[in-house]
Amino acid sequence: MEEITQSELLLASWVRLSGIIKNSRITKGLMYNEAVVMYILYMRYRSDGDGIISIKEIVERTRMQKSLVNRTVNSLEEKGLLLRCESEIDRRMTYVKCVREKLDTFLKVHEESLAIADNIIDIIGPEDAEAFIRIVYKLEEADYSVN
Repeated sequence: MEEITQSELLLASWVRLSGIIKNSRITKGLMYNEAVVMYILYMRYRSDGDGIISIKEIVERTRMQKSLVNRTVNSLEEKGLLLRCESEIDRRMTYVKCVREKLDTFLKVHEESLAIADNIIDIIGPEDAEAFIRIVYKLEEADYSVN
């Protein structure tokens, strides 16, 4: 019998994790891509009070295709959760920002996601959670991409 390689085990773990996240519906109330875009806007809003971000930056941070980000932005705009806006930074680019009055809609979803994350931490423990966080940041810093 052939020994299972570490690469096979890593791939199997990735598939399992994807299934756990998908089946946990970590973004209840919003489509997954909507929750991701809103999370980026919310984190920007928390850091600077404005929350203005370019579509280009969302594409770079999420690694989603620009057309998918645009469809997601359109959907969030229709729901009243974000607005397209102009910026003095670069008028050639499209910017969006979260609608402060509608943040509660996102925050309900966000709180549910945080509760799921807390449950995961309870299961795996804080040390493994820290290790997981370090690993993800390390992959991001390496600009790892499957492209």
